[in-house]
Amino acid sequence: MQYGTFLLSKVIDGNDPAALTRYGITERDFPSDGEREVFRFVRDYAEQNRGQSPGSEVVAAKIPDFARWYAPQIGDSYEFLVREIKGHTALTWLTDLINGTREESEKNKPGWLERTIKENSDGAEVLKLLREKTEQAIIGTNVLSKVGTDVKSDGSSFLDEYRKRKAGESFKIWRSKFPSINEQIGGYLSGNMFTWYGRSGRGKSIFTMEEIVEAAAQGANVLVWAMEMSRFEWMARAYSSISARAGIAVDMIDGTDYEVGFENKQLITGKLSDEFEAGLEVFLMQMAEGEHLAGNITLRAADDVDFYKRGISQLEADIHATKADVVLVDPIYLMDYEANTSKTAGGDVANTSKKLRRLAGQTGVTMHIITQAEEVRDETDEDGNRELRAPKRSEIKKTKAVLEDATNTFGIDSLDGEGIIEIGKGRNGGEGTKVSVLYLPNYGIVREMDSGEAAAKHFDF
Repeated sequence: MQYGTFLLSKVIDGNDPAALTRYGITERDFPSDGEREVFRFVRDYAEQNRGQSPGSEVVAAKIPDFARWYAPQIGDSYEFLVREIKGHTALTWLTDLINGTREESEKNKPGWLERTIKENSDGAEVLKLLREKTEQAIIGTNVLSKVGTDVKSDGSSFLDEYRKRKAGESFKIWRSKFPSINEQIGGYLSGNMFTWYGRSGRGKSIFTMEEIVEAAAQGANVLVWAMEMSRFEWMARAYSSISARAGIAVDMIDGTDYEVGFENKQLITGKLSDEFEAGLEVFLMQMAEGEHLAGNITLRAADDVDFYKRGISQLEADIHATKADVVLVDPIYLMDYEANTSKTAGGDVANTSKKLRRLAGQTGVTMHIITQAEEVRDETDEDGNRELRAPKRSEIKKTKAVLEDATNTFGIDSLDGEGIIEIGKGRNGGEGTKVSVLYLPNYGIVREMDSGEAAAKHFDF
């Protein structure tokens, strides 16, 4: 294989040692000791001489074998030579992986793959290990012919993407259930991460459930990781919400008639009236036949016996398996965190957050993440009654990274039939916007108040 020698000769003749870095060439891409020695000499010489390459005579004087294989006036392009070199590197890597002939660690010495298979009862773990190694190899043998996008000359690619977006082919926007959020941020754009936070027991799971049910009503495939809630409890809340949208009954609450769904507490305790129980059977049959939700919701709940792996890799596998468009992680602090490679406080969750953000972009999903706010002393009025207040970003617990990585953040609170959503961060605007919410989740009612309703809540007419 002479392409390594051809490349080095071309670099030296063209006084272009930067090409080695530009095309991602490393010492491991050269099969012979002589080529690797020349590579190191050219690299070190350039570092010490302002990026200049040594001449062929200098290299030959330093490394006598160079004169034997030096090939002047190579006319082939860098792209062609690098592609041939990287292709050979990939084959060599594959052989070394199987035979264990180039791995440095003790566990990867010859026969490591066979030993790993014998010692591991979980074939999925072996495949995961192979995938990780393969991904590393693909990155290492990729041909870097161009870095990034030329903003000035690559306008045609932007125009192509624009037309795809105009036709709804390249990305999707899932509309919020709350009109003010749509007005301020335009809805939830695919490929982005959105973070919700609130103090314990204030309705984080309920607010986000409303948003993912809304996405499913628009036709989205939704994946839910409900790590704090049992399957039955989550489904009861979801059925209450979905049935309220269908307006299965009218009930008077605090003197006002509302279209309501199945009462959540009665669903959880098994105490529906005979009439409503019969209605529930009809409602669930209609759901199974495709009514009420244009899309689908796949739930993985806290008490699912097969839901014991809760890391990034498993979430990615679930996204692909369900062909998810929208994902809810409730909450992030119950995930299996990534390794704290930075060795700093909070580095594990920060690393997990970064990978969640990257996963949203790579898979094109809209990802909703829930975290918790610090318990602080509640603000009260003159009579000692607690006031409705969304937490500030500064009140987030140890998972602050999910705020930094999110496109938008939403602080929430609820109290006595009312709720509030405050946009705490908005890359596309809307920061500080407050949404007043009619909050009656027991009846499946969680929706934005209009101005008249909001006023009526605070004045005695």
